[in-house]
Amino acid sequence: MAYAAGVDVGSTQTKAIIINEAREIVGRSLTDTGANVVMAAEHAFREALGNSDLREEEVEYVVGTGYGRYRVTFGNMQITEISCHGRGAVHMFPGTRTVVDMGGQDTKAIRVSESGEIVDFCMNDKCAAGTGRFLGAASSALDIPLDQLGPTALRGERPVKITTTCTVFAESEVLSWLGKGKKIEDILLGVHQSIAARSAGLLRRVGVEDEVTFTGGVARNVAMIETLNERLGLDVNVSEESHFMGAIGAALFALDHILSSRTPTRAATAKEGA
Repeated sequence: MAYAAGVDVGSTQTKAIIINEAREIVGRSLTDTGANVVMAAEHAFREALGNSDLREEEVEYVVGTGYGRYRVTFGNMQITEISCHGRGAVHMFPGTRTVVDMGGQDTKAIRVSESGEIVDFCMNDKCAAGTGRFLGAASSALDIPLDQLGPTALRGERPVKITTTCTVFAESEVLSWLGKGKKIEDILLGVHQSIAARSAGLLRRVGVEDEVTFTGGVARNVAMIETLNERLGLDVNVSEESHFMGAIGAALFALDHILSSRTPTRAATAKEGA
C-alpha cells in the first residue's frame, strides 16, 4: 500500500493530509502556522503521521503547498495552492467547475476543468478586505471569538452597510456602528455580506459555473456560507474537509507521482515483450 502526503502552509494555519493508494484520508492535522514556518510544517506532518499510525518512511512522496510551500523542507515537490485547491475540490465534488478559496490573507476565484486542471483564476492579493483577516478585525473590535462570528451574524435582521475597502479601517468602522447603537448581530451580518459581495465579484471575473465549491478556513463560517449563497443565487458545495482542501489536492498530486513512477515506459514494455 502506497501513502502520500500534502502539507498546506497557510498564512494563519498549516494543514497536513496523508492518503493511501485508494485516495482515502488516513491521517490529518491542523496547527497554527506562527512565526516559525518550517517548524509548523514539520509539526503538522508529524502529527498527521501520529494520527495515521504510520512511520515517516512509509510515506513515499510529500508535496508542499500554500504561501509557505518552499519551507516544507522535507517535501519532494512544491505546487501552488491554486492548483491544489482546484484538484482537491474536484476530488471531493466531481461536478465542481468554480472554486472560491477564502483564507486568512487572500481570496481566490478559480475555474477548473472536469479533471481539476486550472482554466482561469484571479485573487485579491493586494487587499485583505474580503478575507478571513477582515473577519479577524471584526472579531477583535467586538471582542467575539472567531468561531462565534457566524452564528451571531445569522441572528441579524437589519445588516449595516460596510463601506471600507481596507482591513486596517474595518475595526474603526465596526466600532463606529456600535457607537451609533447598532446591534452586534446586524454589524456582523453587514461584515459578512460585504465579504460575500467581494468574493462574488472575483468569481464573476473567472465565470461562475453551475457548481461552486467553497474551500479554505472561512468555509467553516456558517454565515459566510449563507451570505455567499444569497449573493450567488445558488448553494455552494461545502465539506467537512473544506479547510483541508489544499492539503488534499497536494496529497493527490503526490500520489500521482508515486503511481506514475510504477508505470513501465513504452520502451521498457516493448523490450520485455521482445
